[in-house]
Amino acid sequence: MRFAPSMSRLGTESAFEVLARARALERQGREIIHLEIGEPDFDTPVHIKDAAKQALDAGATHYGPSAGLAEVREAIAKHIAETRGVPVMPEEVVVTPGAKPIMFFTILALIAPGDEVIYPNPGFPIYESVINFVGGVPVPVPLREETGFGFDLELFERKVGPKTRLIIINSPENPTGGVLDRRQIERIAEIAVARNIPVLADEIYRQFLYDGEFVSIFPQPGMRDLTILLDGFSKSYAMTGWRLGYGVMPRPLAEHVTRLVVNSNSCTASFVQLAGIAALQGDQTPVARMVAEFKRRRDVIVDGLNTLPGVKCARPRGAFYVFPNITGSRRPSAEVADLLLNEAGVAVLSGAAFGQYGEGYLRLSYANSEANLRLALTRMRPIFERLTS
Repeated sequence: MRFAPSMSRLGTESAFEVLARARALERQGREIIHLEIGEPDFDTPVHIKDAAKQALDAGATHYGPSAGLAEVREAIAKHIAETRGVPVMPEEVVVTPGAKPIMFFTILALIAPGDEVIYPNPGFPIYESVINFVGGVPVPVPLREETGFGFDLELFERKVGPKTRLIIINSPENPTGGVLDRRQIERIAEIAVARNIPVLADEIYRQFLYDGEFVSIFPQPGMRDLTILLDGFSKSYAMTGWRLGYGVMPRPLAEHVTRLVVNSNSCTASFVQLAGIAALQGDQTPVARMVAEFKRRRDVIVDGLNTLPGVKCARPRGAFYVFPNITGSRRPSAEVADLLLNEAGVAVLSGAAFGQYGEGYLRLSYANSEANLRLALTRMRPIFERLTS
């Protein structure tokens, strides 16, 4: 077959590649501790599963509107108004199978070849992948450990230029767990408004905040008609396999994104959407319980990593990842990740998988039991002792 040149520009998400390698080792009889995949180890709350079952029994198994069921878009609009303090119309909501299509379709709809997109680096690898795929120009803003992995505002302002057509922010952030503070959010908003640049705000980890306040760019002055807010159900409600996400955006963009849905996946499963209403409107205790447990696990893994030779780990303020600095190992991060998987049976990700500024780091998800986190730390120690001896 002859493939389109654009396919050579499309990247991947290394978490799934490492997961596949880890599963292959398990099939050989190895016991692997999975710290590579960003997936809560909690089960979907019972009331959400019950709502899906009831929807199935009621016949919610047919095509639905491409932008999402009317009652679901209304529930999301109400939820956003309550949590971000911005009134939203259902027509500004597009429901998708997972949140990834929102970033994919937004970039497809807004970016032409040669247009520049500012995005965080290290950051979720799909940002850069899709920018490259459509022929855009990725313009990374380095997230530095010494600044809490926040935006360097002076550098950010220098990178914004006449070809900038989109700014991407993610807070709390994957992979670092960093959180953009109010000053950073307000300044990004001021620049976006002054230059009329849309902002894709990835807020999928909003509820996983352990210290400080969550600040959304959506309610900032002038941002009502410039924000594409990305959120979903996978993380907060432990619904990764359900594939349910959404975007809130200006209505003209919502119409374009809906046409992209029509041309790709037609619609999101109706019974899954109806379970989403139960998630938003039902008991939030399971969410609070999960977040509290993740905060406890965060402290376990951070404290343990900081006892390993050649490793230093900042305490992240959000999400459920740690991003330890392993420059003391004097090895590329991909090499260290391979050693940990193949020799220690601990699956982690190379920081370089999240962009050039992730080199020298690893990403570990602490969405695993405390017992497994402690066992992983025990297994990792001999590797780092050897590398630093």
